[in-house]
Amino acid sequence: MVPKKQEHIPVLADEVLKLLDPKPGESYLDLTAGYGGHASLVLERTLNAPAILVDRDEQAISALKKRFADKPVQISHSDFLAASSEQLDKNERFDLILADLGVSSAHLDTPSRGFAFMHDGPLDMRMDTDAKLTADAIVNGYSAEEIAEILKNYGEEPRARRIAQAIVANRPITSTKALAEVVARAAGRGRGKIHPATKTFQALRIAVNDELGQLEQALPVWIQLLKPGGRLAVISFHSLEDRLVKRAFAELAGDRYDSEAKLLTKKPVEAGRDEIVFNPRARSAKLRAVVKIKIPVTTGPKRKGV
Repeated sequence: MVPKKQEHIPVLADEVLKLLDPKPGESYLDLTAGYGGHASLVLERTLNAPAILVDRDEQAISALKKRFADKPVQISHSDFLAASSEQLDKNERFDLILADLGVSSAHLDTPSRGFAFMHDGPLDMRMDTDAKLTADAIVNGYSAEEIAEILKNYGEEPRARRIAQAIVANRPITSTKALAEVVARAAGRGRGKIHPATKTFQALRIAVNDELGQLEQALPVWIQLLKPGGRLAVISFHSLEDRLVKRAFAELAGDRYDSEAKLLTKKPVEAGRDEIVFNPRARSAKLRAVVKIKIPVTTGPKRKGV
């Protein structure tokens, strides 16, 4: 059954609920709550137990406050790394933690936010509109070498140097449409269905919001924030994010005596064809999850002669 059109459809909702397995009374930390799609489903099953909903976007925070005005939830305007560190400093622990990474549909569909080239808008791309760094600052202020590094490292763009040189040569570039046209001319249309500016826009967005840096630092903190038996689920939307999550989970849940967690997903869970039909954003989503071991082993087997 296809749901009615709404502002934001939570990706992999059924799969998230299956892996997190919320139970009455369990505490919940949603580190990228967005417009509350996943949170509302979880809170239905925890019977409105205490929860903290975090987002770095002011528009999302306003929507969360309205949606959960009558619920016992704490809403925090913060990026997920700062919020995670704050909870750790407070010695808080949670039964359920969710991080739905990347940009939301609301971001992409709002031209003034500058995330997408489908709509013409300013070169912004900030998830937190109070942040200082914008895509405009990078596009019109960074050197060709610096831009090429961003496109290569964050967009895995094979034509990074050529595109970066074209960007510098066509300055000033003041809109998303103008940038997309510059990139398309430099890169060429190619044979695929993906627009040639897609990787450039992804790379700039990641750089503006320090998405990979924050994720790499936050992953070990999230494990620390789990209660014994607590579950952590992370949804990523491109290979760079998924690689970090996969590596972190493998290190935590390896086949060792001192493992801190157990994998709930040996391979990433992906959306089925039916979900992709009504929610195209789910096409690239990958969900991984772990559970914190209830009684972690603190000492290993003794070696001979010790």
